[in-house]
Amino acid sequence: MPEGDTVWLTARRLDQALSGRELTKTDFRVPQLAEVDLTGQPVEQTVSRGKHLLTRLPELTVHTHLKMEGSWHIYRLSSPWRSPAFQARVVLANDTWQAVGFRLGAVDVVERSAEHTLVGHLGPDLLGPDWSLDRAVQRLTADPERPVGEALLDQRNLAGIGNLYKAEVCFLLGVSPFTPVGRVDVLPQLVDKARRLLLLNKDRADQTTTGNLRQGQRLWVYARRGQPCRRCGTAIRALESGVERMERVTYWCPTCQPET
Repeated sequence: MPEGDTVWLTARRLDQALSGRELTKTDFRVPQLAEVDLTGQPVEQTVSRGKHLLTRLPELTVHTHLKMEGSWHIYRLSSPWRSPAFQARVVLANDTWQAVGFRLGAVDVVERSAEHTLVGHLGPDLLGPDWSLDRAVQRLTADPERPVGEALLDQRNLAGIGNLYKAEVCFLLGVSPFTPVGRVDVLPQLVDKARRLLLLNKDRADQTTTGNLRQGQRLWVYARRGQPCRRCGTAIRALESGVERMERVTYWCPTCQPET
């Protein structure tokens, strides 16, 4: 599942292509919205809220979520699509650009006043104007027995952290992702580090937590099962959990992140 910085960058690209222009074509390829036509309406802005995307018109909002496999592509009107047409779920076009949402996990069109029904449950957004470190920590500590890695992924606590940043910030602070929240004495620093990493990476496609942008050198532990830890040489471990198992793989170094 894309991280909050990836969604933020997607929102910026949608905003640049669509905002300030009237829609000349809309095509919603999901059954419940098949008859919706927003042609002639101006797009005011697209913003991210955690991992959710909100494309705002004067009275309506097009809400999308990438989930595990979704993506938005921006094309010139005459350009061919790089993904198969059968994977397209939404097309929003103006006189210059067409934005195509492929394999989107969620698509809704709601009154702008009803946006809260889709994103009101989210905690403070690490890249949003509502960010509050204190409020995020307060939400995390509401369940002190919950494993910290699991708590960081819960978007009701703070919005924007996915599996990659969960693994990387826990490694950087030397915290086992299985440690109960109530026993993590660096919780504010953990959350602050996550925000700093998202801010660092939000303007680029290739995420790094090591500071090295070379292929294979960008991350400390994420997706490095069995490879040696960059600090101590211990083999990185991985544990799958949850219904969507690939989404919930936890990576950690058992030496640098001992369980307490």
